[in-house]
Amino acid sequence: MPHALRLATLLPVLLVWLGLPFAAHGQQRPQKAKVPTTVPRLGPDGRAGIPLPNNDTTRVRTVVVADTARTADSLRVTPRKGALETTVKYVAKDSIRFEVQSKKAYLYNKADVNYGKMELKADMITVDYGTNVVKAEGVADSTGKVKGKPVFNNEGGIYSAGVINYNFKTKKGKIAEAVTNEGEGYIHAETIKKNALNEMYGRNGRYTTCNLEHPHFYINATKMKVIPGEKVVTGPFNLVIGDIPTPLGFLFGYFPMTSSHSRASGIIIPTFGSTTDRGFFLRNGGYYWAANDYIGVRLTGDIYSGNAQSFGGFGLTGEMQYIKRYAYNGRLSLQYSQRPPNQILSSTTASTDAEYRKPRSPKTIWINWSHSPVQKPGGGRFSASVQAGSNDYNTQNAFDARRYLTPAFSSTVSYQKQIRNSPINYAINMSQSQNTTTGSMTFVLPDITVGVARQYPYEWLGITPRGRFYEQFSIAYTGNAKNNISNYEAPRSLNSLPLIGGTTTGRYIPFDLSNLGTILRNSQSGVQHQFQISLGSYTVLKHLSFTPNVNYSSTWYNKRLEYSYVEAARAIRVDTIRKFSPISNFSAGASLGTTIYGILPIKGKKIEAIRHKITPSLTYSFSPDVYKNGNYYNTDVLLDYYRALGSQQITNPTSASYAISNYNGFAFGQPGGARVSQISFSLQNSLEMKVRDTQDTTGTTPFKKVSLLDGLDFGTGYNFAADSLNLAPLSAVFRTQVARKLNININGTFEFYQRDSSGTLINRYLFEQRRIARLSSASIQLSYQFNPAAKPKKKSNVAREVAPTNDPVLGAPQQADPYEDYVDFEIPWELSTSFGASYTDPGPRASRLTVLNRYLRPLPVTVAALNVSGSVKLTENFRLGYSTGYDFKNKNVTFTSLDFYRDLHCWQISGNWRPFGYTRGYNVTIAAKSSLLQDLKLNRNRSFLNR
Repeated sequence: MPHALRLATLLPVLLVWLGLPFAAHGQQRPQKAKVPTTVPRLGPDGRAGIPLPNNDTTRVRTVVVADTARTADSLRVTPRKGALETTVKYVAKDSIRFEVQSKKAYLYNKADVNYGKMELKADMITVDYGTNVVKAEGVADSTGKVKGKPVFNNEGGIYSAGVINYNFKTKKGKIAEAVTNEGEGYIHAETIKKNALNEMYGRNGRYTTCNLEHPHFYINATKMKVIPGEKVVTGPFNLVIGDIPTPLGFLFGYFPMTSSHSRASGIIIPTFGSTTDRGFFLRNGGYYWAANDYIGVRLTGDIYSGNAQSFGGFGLTGEMQYIKRYAYNGRLSLQYSQRPPNQILSSTTASTDAEYRKPRSPKTIWINWSHSPVQKPGGGRFSASVQAGSNDYNTQNAFDARRYLTPAFSSTVSYQKQIRNSPINYAINMSQSQNTTTGSMTFVLPDITVGVARQYPYEWLGITPRGRFYEQFSIAYTGNAKNNISNYEAPRSLNSLPLIGGTTTGRYIPFDLSNLGTILRNSQSGVQHQFQISLGSYTVLKHLSFTPNVNYSSTWYNKRLEYSYVEAARAIRVDTIRKFSPISNFSAGASLGTTIYGILPIKGKKIEAIRHKITPSLTYSFSPDVYKNGNYYNTDVLLDYYRALGSQQITNPTSASYAISNYNGFAFGQPGGARVSQISFSLQNSLEMKVRDTQDTTGTTPFKKVSLLDGLDFGTGYNFAADSLNLAPLSAVFRTQVARKLNININGTFEFYQRDSSGTLINRYLFEQRRIARLSSASIQLSYQFNPAAKPKKKSNVAREVAPTNDPVLGAPQQADPYEDYVDFEIPWELSTSFGASYTDPGPRASRLTVLNRYLRPLPVTVAALNVSGSVKLTENFRLGYSTGYDFKNKNVTFTSLDFYRDLHCWQISGNWRPFGYTRGYNVTIAAKSSLLQDLKLNRNRSFLNR
């Protein structure tokens, strides 16, 4: 264990020995030097050393150096400060040797000197108290290799060098063969001089972002100046790649940088290239403004040269990122693009380029905004997620394939709050949905929700709980008010009958100021009150659970539709009447269910038992007939119309088919329809197996459960109040997982009734034709994941040694692994496959055609597609990704993409190839990984954006 000898008590003797006067607490006069009575003995390496109390080879010294110029001058109220102002601490593993006459101290083997915020480490350090200079250097071993090179740390700046000279008094230094880190870059120099302001002047310097002692690339300059945390300025420079000088350079270099604790504003250098339809371009050039510690703004633009007199267009992007710790963070971006309305560049030569697609709108805009708050108890929560803009923006400008392929976007801005010490909560929302294919856009503005948590009436009355049934009675309330605004004007249709008023064809109204009045007139608003009434849950016959329920809601509208038959026009007139129109809905029901377990003991070596779980449920629901309510439905106008055509058109005057809703297309929809008195039945099945856990070595969990069947569910119902077709279709769902890899999901719907020649169901059961049910629709989804990572002990997942980190700041590089580039073909990979198919009953076979002599009938399989995606890790630094598929219905290959990425230490190569479809093309980029040199790259692309 190292021995530490504090020299505070020996300070007078030590300072006199070094030839330095001293003063205790600044009051003692200088004393006459005394010759020490002890003779220094030799250290373990043969050099002279001071007497030590033991044989420990680690030497630790702490010296408090007094002011050498401080005297008892009566004319000075405040003594003058000396050269050294704080404690000098130094450590050496081997020995420390002092030379009194020359005022020098020599530290051998892993020496460490600390002076204030300065720290110096090396195998050989010399401290000269006469000149206040410390010198550090490495020591050559028996093979001639220099070990223990100096590492200098001055207020966070770390320097690795061959030789370091530093002056304590002036705080200036000279560093030979220096390597230091500034921001994301590394600076190598033959010689560096450092001044008191911590600025560095280098000669024959190299600037790079590669952290190797011998970097893969660097910017070579004969002169450079470094202002830490601000910038690096060089004289004439050129780029060197792989020790090969290139002609790329300039008369001077300017490289802005920031410290690890701050950000800086600066110019963003654009990238250049060319497109086949808009000419040469400069992209993503602009300025980044670090407004403060919480806000950063990026303003960039694109410009295209075009052709001859035709301008190629431009693009603008403004992005703001903001953050406040423990409060919120977000990002807001606004993008604008303008391109030629027609093709300005064309070629008559054979080419594999994608065909030119004329834009629907040459001027497009897009906005993205995300805001995420930090949840606080009792506080409000404001959040936002906005994606909206022109319909053609993503197809013309997006580089992201997901944005290009997505046909619909949605946005939400909301504020939510729970009122303290109250069961009331509220939320204010604004939402927007947009379909970029059809051009439809819908706003819900505003959308206000007020909720009251579940309340128990017996508590209102002050009744002491005694476990009675009425204590389970509870009620909750939710109120919602919203206004829907859409640019889609739906057509007025009524069973294909002629109408007066409204439009017969739907249309999309463009969003602009001139159409704002028309769009607002089509808005739909309303207020809905919902009461959730719970009557509790009770046990019947010891094993059955009985749960009754009641639901009531009331909706308020400020208008309604009214219909009248116009004899002269032989048509139905539709009018919108502005008036307060409340409607209500009521429903009630009860459910009865239980759970049945069946266990089959096996007691084998691996299998303990198999368990079958059955969950039957019987539900009754009731709702009244509201067709007879004249405030909700009109049943006279259609009868008047059919009577005018002839009484033979009327088959059943009381049928619900003659009822027309007075609130068709409103915000909360129309009220419930015909009377419902229905009983529904469902049956759920699951199968599990209890097996011995071979991985358990403690005996605490000797068995584990394995699912054999996740679900085999059936459901149907019978409506007693219906005029016909009382029995509901039978739904069946089968889902399971095989070996935790293969997921199987099968759905089917079966009809119990016959149908006529047109495919319409009639009120006759199939069992009259000796059939139980007919499959009307079905779907199957299969997915399988090949992932060797699920088996960590597999050979392909065993961790392998890679090349060690070679950081020049930490001293000499480690020996590289000679097998780091060896390719092992048993490497981790992953593959995901999915297959989906849908079946729809095509209906009865049509009559025979006279021309082609074939039956005209739709195909029963409507969808059949296979999708494959995954990645392959060829080496430690090289990975391939792929995604493709095949549509068996349309007999074509679906969206296909091949991606690759190669890590080249301080560089990277990434690429993407899409061989099929409108988006076919490729993109390859070789670039430096550092964000500081993000424009040091070579890009080659040919894609749907560069047509």
